[in-house]
Parts: sequence; C-alpha cells; structure tokens
Amino acid sequence: MREPTPRPPLTQRLPHGVRTALSWCAVVACLPLLYVVTLTDGESPLPVGAAHFGFAAAMAVPMVWARRRPCAVLAVLLAELVVAVASAQSAERIWPLLPAADLLVCLITATRTRRRGLVAAAATLIVQQAVWHGTLLAQGLRVAAPGFLALSLLLGLGVVVAWTAGTTLRQRREYGQALRAQAELQAVTADRLRIARELHDMVAHSIGVIAIQAGAGARVIDSRPDQARQALGAIEAAGRQTLQGLRHMLGVLREPPAAGEPETWAGPGSETGSGSGSGSGLGLPAGLADLDRLAATTTAAGLHVDVRRRGTPRELPPAVDRCAFRIVQESLTNVVRHAGARHCQVVLDYAPGELRVDITDDGRGTASTGAGSTGAGSTGGGYGIAGMRERAALLDGRLSAGPRPQGGFRVTAALPLPQHAPVRESGRSTHEEAR
Repeated sequence: MREPTPRPPLTQRLPHGVRTALSWCAVVACLPLLYVVTLTDGESPLPVGAAHFGFAAAMAVPMVWARRRPCAVLAVLLAELVVAVASAQSAERIWPLLPAADLLVCLITATRTRRRGLVAAAATLIVQQAVWHGTLLAQGLRVAAPGFLALSLLLGLGVVVAWTAGTTLRQRREYGQALRAQAELQAVTADRLRIARELHDMVAHSIGVIAIQAGAGARVIDSRPDQARQALGAIEAAGRQTLQGLRHMLGVLREPPAAGEPETWAGPGSETGSGSGSGSGLGLPAGLADLDRLAATTTAAGLHVDVRRRGTPRELPPAVDRCAFRIVQESLTNVVRHAGARHCQVVLDYAPGELRVDITDDGRGTASTGAGSTGAGSTGGGYGIAGMRERAALLDGRLSAGPRPQGGFRVTAALPLPQHAPVRESGRSTHEEAR
C-alpha cells in the first residue's frame, strides 16, 4: 500500500527567514545572562560596560550560524579564546567559550564525517590546553600543581566526552539508515519474488494447456476438423483469460491501493486458464472455489483430474485458500507438462488444525522428467516446487514433493488453520467427496 509522506519537524516546516530570526532572538535573549556570568570579582552589573558587553556579544553572535556552519563557528570561537588570553582577559570572562567549543565538537562529530570530527576534537583539545597552560605561565603559577593538573585533565575530558557523544549519535543515525536501507531492499526483494510467483502461477498453467491443445489440434486437423476447432477455441479462451489476468496485475502494480485497503496480487481462477466462473474478469483472488473449474480445464487438456474432499469443509482464511489453490494449480501444471500422466488425484483433507492438500499422479515420477523437475536439487531451471514451498512457508506450513515408490509423483502440503473456523454453508462439489 502507499504510505503517506511523513511531515517534517516543526523547525524544518518554518521558512528560512523565520528560522534565522528565531536564532537571532535566542542569541539576543542569552546576551544578558552571558554578560552577568562573565563579570569578574568586584564588577557591578550596572552600569553596563560597553567593552564588556561587546566581548559578550562577540562570544554569542557566532552561535547563530552554528547549525549551518559548525566548523567555521568552532574556528571563530577558538580564535576568540586565543585572542582573549593574548589580551590578558581573566578566566572569569572567557570560560563560556570552553563548553561552547565542546558542544560544537559534539555537533560536528554527529553531523559531519568521522575525519572532521577527529580534527575538530584534536584542534579544540590543543587550543584549550595551550590557552590554559599559557594563562598559568603568564600569571607565574606552577603548571604542574596538582589542582591545575586536575583542571587540565577536566578540560581534556570535556572534549573527549563531547567527541564520544557525537560519535554515538552519528553511529546511531548511520545504523538507522542502514536498517531502513536493508528493510527497503528486503521489501523490494519480497515484492519481486511475490510478483514472480504470481506471474508463474498465472501464465504457466495456461501455457501448458495451450501447448497440449495446440499439439492435439495439429494431429487431428485433417482427420477430425471438429475436434481441431474445439482445440483452437480452448486455446483462444485460455489466451484471453491469461491476458485478462496480466492486465489486472499490471493495473494493481501501477495503482497501489490506498492506505488501509487490502492488496491483492492473484487473479481469479479463470485468469489462469481454469475456465470461466464468477470471478472472471473481476480481478478476484483465485481460491479453492475455482478448483472444480481448474480440474475441468485440465481434464479437457487430456489429464483426468479427480477431486476429493475429506472432513468438514470450512471457511478458510483468504491467504490459506489462495495458497492451497496455487499449490494444486502448479502441481497440475507440472503433471501436464512433465509427467506424461493420464490420471491425477487431488485430495483436500480438512483436519481439525490444518488443511492437508495431496496431489498424486500415475506418470513417470522421476526427478528429471516428472513434476519434480522444478524442485530443489533438480537439474532443470524451473521454480514451480520452490515457489510452492515459499508459499507454504509464509503460512508456517509444510510441503513435500517427490516420486512415489509405486510410481508417479506426489505433492503434499499441510497449511495451519484456525481452530474455530465456521463450517461452510455452500453445497458440496459435484466431484466425489470421500470421508
């Protein structure tokens, strides 16, 4: 389904001019606080000193561009730190530059490349340590005093913590992006495989029927023209129905359903050559309701299909109903195309906890020439049994396929069912039901 585009954060929805104005307002609001906290001992807040106010403004104004150009702002703050110490400013005046530089290191490390983050942290650490020790030496203090060494260590620890926090934020962002990219790739792959399965199921059966009918028509076109005409009619019907199914699938792919609507990929049974029925041309999902029509079409192609039902039929979940039909359809296609069989039996067993589907034939039943040529481990290049296994696995079901000891081939699937599914009210099939 089509997901709505998420709304950006409020700050990104604001016009650029409004965001710039808000940044300036924040800086102006912080100026009085910055002015007060940088007063030295003995200074009074009032009257406002122009030199002191200008110094506070010089520290605050560059932060307006911190989000867009953090590297340039960090360079300005470090330069201000060096100039302030060179002009003999006291530590009470310049200390806000130290945490501001650490915050910029965190921002650069989180939003820029790893190399830029390392360069910013190293430059900040070197400048802060040089300024701190230069101030101590200018005042004639002993740099190696334990208290001063502890403060020096604290300055370095602040830079390391800022760089670590920025690295953590960047790694979390990159990890989230990698997860989203992987999820998108998996979704694309799942959709591609699902479309491939549906196209295979939709086309393979009809093409098999067309091939059988064309061969039969070619053999009797001179001796039995009426039978050849019937074969041509069956070929035309199967071609038209398959074309309907392809058009419906292309429509689904081009116009995904709106949010909250179910997405259907499978066409009706008639779209896959199972004859005309209630779902013909409507784009309804194929299900076991189309099984008898599928059996009739396959029987007309020369393979007698006997459908048996055991247990109490019940309303099936749509996914189980569609999966069971596709397994039967693909199995019959394989029998028609590969097994050389004359008879095939389909058994639907409605067990209490699962639906068992069993398809057996009396054909050659070898892995190289029978229905199993599309299975895993065969030398052929088909995907029939692999697709059936994928369908069953998506429903936590089981599927096995292989030759029978007494001859022929067998496909068996077990699909889990809800424990309290309602009993189907519709009548039984015209084919034989056995308990």
